[in-house]
Amino acid sequence: MYKHILLPTDGSKLSEKAVKQCIRLAKSIGARITAINITPEFQMAMDEGFVMPNASLLKKRFEEEAEKRSKKLLDEVKTDAGAAGVDCDSVSVASGAPYEAIIKHAKKEKCDLIMMASHGRKGLSSILLGSETAKVLTHSTIPVLVVR
Repeated sequence: MYKHILLPTDGSKLSEKAVKQCIRLAKSIGARITAINITPEFQMAMDEGFVMPNASLLKKRFEEEAEKRSKKLLDEVKTDAGAAGVDCDSVSVASGAPYEAIIKHAKKEKCDLIMMASHGRKGLSSILLGSETAKVLTHSTIPVLVVR
């Protein structure tokens, strides 16, 4: 059975549901969890010839805030897992392509299952917005368990 589960989380209500389900599953099968939060990379829109003053300060502030939010989110997952008696590590990764970061980290950590939430978008919104879960499902060679 599964021994190491990668748990991507973004702090949304649906993601919180996946966290609870993952902790329950890990406890029942004796697996450990690595929780991962993908933070956005800093990107700055530029106009021809216009350079925003203090751009480096803005980037630093953005990264500090993203890291602070990510740490808080991941600490909550670790606390919940610990309370259930489940071994849980956590990592925060900055990436412009979350699905790629999820798959890359799952391989790096030798996870044998990725368990994540799906927002269940349908129709035009799913085409326009895409789905990181759908991209993970499409590109991962590691089994993926989707929580709805």
